[in-house]
Amino acid sequence: MPGLWFEDFEVGRVYEHSIRRTVTEADNTFFSCLTHNPQPLHIDREFCAGTEWGQPLMNSLFTLGLMVGISVNDLTVGTTIANLGMTEVTFPAPLFHGDTVSVTTRVASKRESRSRGDAGIVEFEHRAFKQDGTMVARCLRQAFMYRRPEA
Repeated sequence: MPGLWFEDFEVGRVYEHSIRRTVTEADNTFFSCLTHNPQPLHIDREFCAGTEWGQPLMNSLFTLGLMVGISVNDLTVGTTIANLGMTEVTFPAPLFHGDTVSVTTRVASKRESRSRGDAGIVEFEHRAFKQDGTMVARCLRQAFMYRRPEA
């Protein structure tokens, strides 16, 4: 199913994505190893037992990637040119192994490209929540989106 074209996005519209994902210890370990991140807060249960969290935290960059990734199927499959940036990235609460993540996206703004007539820039506000409704991540993402091709 193709993503939405630049013209399809309405500022203020909120999408509640149907895909949810329960995060696992394997996700955390693999992602941390793949990105060469030896932070014991993510990969060492014994170390974490002595922290205020008492258990490993999900790697925040995994959380960010999962949040954006969950939105792709509904919004940008095949219609995005590139991500231009992410701003205001926050992780207001911890995410742990076994938590289930759901995501909403609000279209924060959009404008036509000044350099390309076939594209525009859409700013998405992504929010990720765990199963109890606690927000665990938020970001603004600026995406370079194709305009609908002329028939």
